[in-house]
Amino acid sequence: MTASARRRQVRDILAGGACVHPGSVHDPISARIAEELGFEIGMFAGSVASLAVLGAPDLIVLTLSEFAGQARRICRASDLPLMVDADHGYGNALNVMRTVQELENAGVAAMSIEDTDLPRPFAAPKPRLVALEEGLGKVRAALAARTDPATVILARTGAAGITGMEDAIARVRAYGETGADAVFLTGVTSRIQLDALSAVATVPLVLGTMTAELSDRAYLAARGVRIALQGHQPFQASVQALYATLKALRDGVAPKDLPNLAPPALMRRLTREDDYDQATRNFLG
Repeated sequence: MTASARRRQVRDILAGGACVHPGSVHDPISARIAEELGFEIGMFAGSVASLAVLGAPDLIVLTLSEFAGQARRICRASDLPLMVDADHGYGNALNVMRTVQELENAGVAAMSIEDTDLPRPFAAPKPRLVALEEGLGKVRAALAARTDPATVILARTGAAGITGMEDAIARVRAYGETGADAVFLTGVTSRIQLDALSAVATVPLVLGTMTAELSDRAYLAARGVRIALQGHQPFQASVQALYATLKALRDGVAPKDLPNLAPPALMRRLTREDDYDQATRNFLG
């Protein structure tokens, strides 16, 4: 499937009437698993990228080239449409344009550009946002930079949890007027907040925080939320599985006695071994 076709699948989700949960992915195998299980979209978060590529917390020390490289590996391995967290675009509006170009070239279907002031400024005691005018400029730059009109640009704001609802409402309204394909919300924890924001939204919404109060997909769909993240537990689960397996081996458990190993048939499917076998027969004699 072409990158444009995957991008159109995301657009179909945004234009639809349902809310979907993306599969959190971090590498080619996890993307293939999510695709096999029927997830409509994959999510590659900046926090997970920092963990997967650097083994570091989400402090914006990952570079654009490192992030785009991992996104390219994921897109190359699977037909799952990939949505990514492009953070602040790695700089100012000109850097945002470069970010869009790199991620579009990597095959990404949708990307969010946020208005958090990143990386953390010197002596800043807590997260803060850039001025609305700067945030709008970044979104407009992202829209101008895409070469495939199907590429989905999400304007992301954490205002609900950082500057308050009055600012969040103003930003949702303003970002919707830029031509962004959707507004990505973080820091929203209650129905009262989401109701107020959806009332002024003129484009679909993506929800980046999930609470028990916001876990009803029918309710979310009725409020214009088309994609709702559930978190990034799959990466945590993979870390736990690796730790437990290596510990068991270190403690003397025989490899044949290890529990919870992927069966050969699953490994064969996920690594596309049949395709490689066919290519070997065709081209290596």
